[in-house]
Formats: sequence, C-alpha cells, structure tokens
Amino acid sequence: MSLTSFPKEKIKILLLEGVHPAAVAMFKDAGYTQIETTAGALSEKELLQKINNIHILGIRSKTQLTAAAIAQADKLIATGCFCIGVNQVSMGDAIENGIAVFNSPFSNTRSVAELVIANCIMLLRRIPEKVRPPLPDNG
Repeated sequence: MSLTSFPKEKIKILLLEGVHPAAVAMFKDAGYTQIETTAGALSEKELLQKINNIHILGIRSKTQLTAAAIAQADKLIATGCFCIGVNQVSMGDAIENGIAVFNSPFSNTRSVAELVIANCIMLLRRIPEKVRPPLPDNG
C-alpha cells in the first residue's frame, strides 16, 4: 500500500549542488525512482530549463529559486534548502504557489563547534604570537 496519494515512481526529484549520495539512497529506499542530481549549482537559465515537471527540489546555498523559476515550476510541491537559511528562495512566490520550503538550520552546528575548539586550542598554545613576524626595531 502506498503512503502517498500520488505514486512515488511518478514523483520527479531534482537534487542540486552535490547533495550527499546518502540523500539519494534515502529517497530510493523510500521508493522514489526518478531522481536527478547535479554536482554544482544551476544558473537561473539552466534551472528554468530543468524545473518544469519537477515535484521536489533540493538545493544548497548557491542556487537561486527566483520568482521566474517558481512560475516555471508548475508541479513543484516542496523545496529543501540543505543549508542554514532559505534566503535563496523567493518565499513570497513559494507561499503563493503552495510550495513547502524547509531548511536544515542545525546542519553546520558540528562544523562551528569544531572551529571554536580549534581556535581555543590555538589561542591556548599562543600560536598567533609564535607565527607573527618580529616588529621592526625603530630604535
């Protein structure tokens, strides 16, 4: 028995900007078969050519989902922004067209924590002082 009102094998998914292969595997494991991926971002012109007939769009921070792209996306029902915010999406147009937009606000938490710890260690070991060139002698 299908858990969606629309057959999963007919739902077209477009994942841009090198979304991790685990995302593709999760969609496939859930029964979705029409999944296209790209390694990089798409320009607006390229996105306008690809977005027609797409139901689910996954982007990161470089792809811009503009009003023109949303107008072209006649079947788009959801956009996942696999980054902290949604500022790359024309939210007003998405809302007007009933497109659900979500993000992953805590996706960088581990990276930020690692950077803070590394900077603390660097400061405790006085690395900046040790690598700074000597000041000129004006005496």
